[in-house]
Amino acid sequence: MSIGKVLTKLRTQKGMSQYDVADKLGIQRSRYNAWENERAEPKLDMINTLADFFGVTPDYLLQYKTKSDTPSWATAKDKRDFKKMLEEDDDLMFDGVPIEGDDRQRIKDVLTGLFWEAKQMNKRKKKPDSTNDTKK
Repeated sequence: MSIGKVLTKLRTQKGMSQYDVADKLGIQRSRYNAWENERAEPKLDMINTLADFFGVTPDYLLQYKTKSDTPSWATAKDKRDFKKMLEEDDDLMFDGVPIEGDDRQRIKDVLTGLFWEAKQMNKRKKKPDSTNDTKK
């Protein structure tokens, strides 16, 4: 299930409108609407806020993330970098203890979200700023 569908389901279960949720979160309704309609995704800090608000875990909201969820803007190099990152987790440990099973998959899912968010931010930084063009 996509995050938009999860958010819609949680909101309707609470009997709230998009306006109500946006107001409680202190954001514009258009931003929340974009998340529900999958035109945008909330950033990771907002995932935690949404999870707290709806009384679920961030894992629940991120359940739709899998390693096959590559954004449409991802280049072939981005996909290779992502694959390399996932393959380098052979010895995934926390405090010297190997991480196995569901915990390992959850960590991979969170890393997936972080990886694509960082790639997208880097691409935005590299775009030339057209507001600095001088007009004659």
